[in-house]
Amino acid sequence: MSAVCGSRVNSKNIDKLVAEALEVEREDARDSGRLGFMARALALASLPHKATSESEFVRRNGNFTLSVWTKPSVGLPYGSIPRLLIAWLTTEAVRTKERQLVLGSTLSAFMNELGLMPTGGRWGTITRLRDQMMRLFTCSILGIWEDEHRSAGENIHIASRWNLWWDPKEPEQAALWQSTVLLGKEFFDEITKHPVPIDIKALKALKRSPMALDIYCWLTHRVSYMSQASEIPWTALQMQFGAGYAMDGQGPRDFRRAFRRELRKVLVVYRGPRLEDSTDCLTVYPSRPHILPAKL
Repeated sequence: MSAVCGSRVNSKNIDKLVAEALEVEREDARDSGRLGFMARALALASLPHKATSESEFVRRNGNFTLSVWTKPSVGLPYGSIPRLLIAWLTTEAVRTKERQLVLGSTLSAFMNELGLMPTGGRWGTITRLRDQMMRLFTCSILGIWEDEHRSAGENIHIASRWNLWWDPKEPEQAALWQSTVLLGKEFFDEITKHPVPIDIKALKALKRSPMALDIYCWLTHRVSYMSQASEIPWTALQMQFGAGYAMDGQGPRDFRRAFRRELRKVLVVYRGPRLEDSTDCLTVYPSRPHILPAKL
């Protein structure tokens, strides 16, 4: 039984999540075409939640460290859109078994796949999508696993080549050539060998919060391999999810409040986890993943 307390969540947001959660539960994701996949690295660590002026970003989860860096002139990917993009790329790569992916005949159709409504202007979704695609496709990622006995690492580029032919001013209009992305070989190998099953409908329901997206992917992956309860200190959770929160002063308290708030949203959509929340840690018990890996 879940025992999670914390900050209140806006009642309108919860009502919307409840309605979407009921729709998620009506059918099995595999039978309704909602089965998706997330890159394992993004289920273990996270990208920035907000814009940052830094050109390098580091997150840690136990023995695993994820480093992301880019050119200062481009900037690091951040927010919900890169997470939705990676889920789409991973799902398509698993489905097609191809490194080169076709992004869709129109910009509008592709954005619909991500759960985004095309809007123009400086702050519209079209501008933000193109900006985040550029940030994601140009960044470099380093994953390192270290313990007392060994060290293993891999440098990854999500995209080796991309061609975006859509006209932002005409999102419904088909381009003369198809928009495509050629996934980096290391990234393609990783996501097709070790994909994390997720429910795409649940992901879209949580798309307003990058932290909620991170928690959802991490939680359904974590419980998929657990055989006994695990106590995770809040300091460890902050190192994994707490981008933008200081590790001293008021930072840990603010992080716990934010994490609990976003976890409550996740548990509306994904009701399977058995959790206990204490002052020192979050205890996760063996639970049912949102999508059972054994059915892959």
